[in-house]
Amino acid sequence: MIIKYQKQTDQHTTYTLVTPESSGCTELATIDGTTYVHVPDGVTLPPQLEQITVEEVVLTDELREQIKAASPHVKLSYKRLNERIRAKYSIDDEMYLARIAVGAQMGTYEMQPDEPALLAEYQQYVEAQREIARLERAQWEL
Repeated sequence: MIIKYQKQTDQHTTYTLVTPESSGCTELATIDGTTYVHVPDGVTLPPQLEQITVEEVVLTDELREQIKAASPHVKLSYKRLNERIRAKYSIDDEMYLARIAVGAQMGTYEMQPDEPALLAEYQQYVEAQREIARLERAQWEL
């Protein structure tokens, strides 16, 4: 579940959400002063200080995209995805494979005998890396 709250500040303290230790709760993003937190299934939040009001979020597609755009966790997931792809394929490799795939699709390029296997291997690898990233984001319901 994703919840939201607003951090409160007085002259001495900033009041934030209290979560159980090692609960797996993840602060996803703060948008327009509202902080969104993923609370894993089975985790119950303890009573909060009177300054903090917690609400469960109805996650619309629009809100999901806003949280994803603002979340450092999601940005890191995409960064790791790109790093895993770059570990095997350079930008030049990807551009080459894209050119031959698009050219073949449009009928303006005739593939060499080894190129379909290169494209298939590339596609399989990239999709496996994308699935890892999707699973990372799924843990936060994003």
